[in-house]
Amino acid sequence: MTDVAHVAHEPRAGVGADARDGARTGETNRERISRRQVDKFAERRAQLADAALQTLAEFGYARTSLREIAQNSQFSHGVLHYYFSDKQDLLTHCVRQYEAACVTRYDEIVAAARSAEELKGEFSAAMAQTLRTDAPMHRLWYDLRNQSLFEESFRADVLEIDQRREEMIWRVLSRYAEFAGITVALSPPAAYSILDGLFQQALLHQLAGDEEAAEVLRGNVVRVLDMLAGGR
Repeated sequence: MTDVAHVAHEPRAGVGADARDGARTGETNRERISRRQVDKFAERRAQLADAALQTLAEFGYARTSLREIAQNSQFSHGVLHYYFSDKQDLLTHCVRQYEAACVTRYDEIVAAARSAEELKGEFSAAMAQTLRTDAPMHRLWYDLRNQSLFEESFRADVLEIDQRREEMIWRVLSRYAEFAGITVALSPPAAYSILDGLFQQALLHQLAGDEEAAEVLRGNVVRVLDMLAGGR
């Protein structure tokens, strides 16, 4: 009220200037508040997705509902439903959040490698290690990819994630080819399909209790890269 009375006694020109400044300031504040609200909403979704990942990875898409996820976390069913429209929305967000870290998993290896042999050894070992330590999360990814054959609503998200995974593998193979002085005859999709197929097969054996699955995968990755180098 004091500010309004003060403005009313200012010269007319000043009124217009102050009004314009006030309007601009008010707009900036609204934008700032809106941005904070969006950021807070996104942060909350990320927290909920982290909490849901373990349940989804343990039970899979078909056997998990929002209510079951809530029962296995500190968040209520109502909270989950407020931030996610349905299970598909939550599952897609979870996998995208997880894959955001995964699709750069091998970039440090590529950057640090100084020879084809070093890159081959580190890359194959890293694939074997993530099979050992992150099998449930990889299972969730393949579950989602299979479900996208039937659920059109998240097919576009799956295709985008799959493309990013393909690009990650191609960065490894391109650097390896550069070190080895070869040209990779395979296309990026073909090269990705070979290594992804080997990983998925190894994952099935790992989940079945095969203690040699990771080491077999490592050896197969080495053989694939040796095969590429053999065509120099």
